[in-house]
Amino acid sequence: MPKANNVRYISNLTKDTYALVLAGGRGSRLHELTNWRAKPALYFGGKFRIIDFPLSNCVNSGIRNIGVLTQYKSHSLIRHLVRGWGHFKKELGESVEILPASQRFSEEWYQGTADAVYQNIDIIRDELPKYVMVLSGDHIYRQDYGHILAQHVESGAKMTVSTIAVPIEQARNAFGVISIDENNKIVDFHEKPSEPTPLAGNESHCLASMGNYVFDTDFLFEQLERDSQTKGSERDFGKDIIPALIDKHDVYAFEFSKSSKNDSYWRDVGTLDSYWEANMELVAPVPALNIYDKEWPIWTYQEQLPPAKFVMESETNRGEALNSVVSGGCIVSGSTLVKTVCFSNVRVKSGSTVDQSVILPGVTIGTDCKIRKAIIDRGCVIPDNTVIGHNHDEDRARGFRVSENGVVLVTKTELGD
Repeated sequence: MPKANNVRYISNLTKDTYALVLAGGRGSRLHELTNWRAKPALYFGGKFRIIDFPLSNCVNSGIRNIGVLTQYKSHSLIRHLVRGWGHFKKELGESVEILPASQRFSEEWYQGTADAVYQNIDIIRDELPKYVMVLSGDHIYRQDYGHILAQHVESGAKMTVSTIAVPIEQARNAFGVISIDENNKIVDFHEKPSEPTPLAGNESHCLASMGNYVFDTDFLFEQLERDSQTKGSERDFGKDIIPALIDKHDVYAFEFSKSSKNDSYWRDVGTLDSYWEANMELVAPVPALNIYDKEWPIWTYQEQLPPAKFVMESETNRGEALNSVVSGGCIVSGSTLVKTVCFSNVRVKSGSTVDQSVILPGVTIGTDCKIRKAIIDRGCVIPDNTVIGHNHDEDRARGFRVSENGVVLVTKTELGD
């Protein structure tokens, strides 16, 4: 049996791996949604946070030693990690540790992704791992990391980059773009280019870095130390570390589809439109992302709440949800949800219609409201008779942000709450 398909072989690799999840980013393209929370703490899918996906990938892959690097407005993220991921037992060889920026090796906060790892070298060294995985904490996907570890070891690579083919328009100014030879060795890399290099034989797509890396531990330490002494470096894996390595060392690309648990599903959710679209995909009869798979559960923390309730007030005023996701604690009273994702403790009052919208926890929607293609932030109280998403000029006049594709963002600030 090939080693890459040998379960025992892979399990030994994952036991020798320490995972670092980069969760300190703001996600500025999400605008007001990340004014008070880091992007990895943002709600997703009716019940989860974005950070739950890379963490669940680690646990389901057999990687049980994990550090989460935090920085930007991390209170809600840290609170979620403590509540939902604080049950690991260090004495059993497992842990999810929070590693906030603490100026361990300099007087600066984390200056970039590479610096965030460098400032925690002593913590990583104490774990004695053979391999270190550096993972982006702000994407939605499911991946068995055992496969990339197996390729990394068998190829003799010093560094392996997880990659995915994406449309060039999507990658432009957004992702690191990679070129490889016939052996998957990386021969060129550009961070967020305006003109991405297309794939051979597929002019509409390019090969993008997912921001997930595997290193031999000693090699990683050497490169971080070198980069820390390099003048002009931005201390970033994409901007500095990878370009400096590809000409001198064996750096290989790993094809994400070989380890995906869901038909290569991967979403960046870095803009209002992509965040809305990824949530909307979940209301399809057969969603692209299967969050109901018992063999690959997505772990999280959620308050213990009563079940969702739908109240019919009359034959013409019924509480109902059509092709929607509705979480615990919600009450839909004499109103209609259509293709909508409702997080916990949402109240929708009589006569209202909510269509193609993402409603974050604790929102109250008054009577006779009409809401379409909107994102309503946590805790908003929508007054009676409010109309959102039906006339974008009126939406903008009220101070709501309207995205390029017509998604309306509503936060408490614009409502005067």
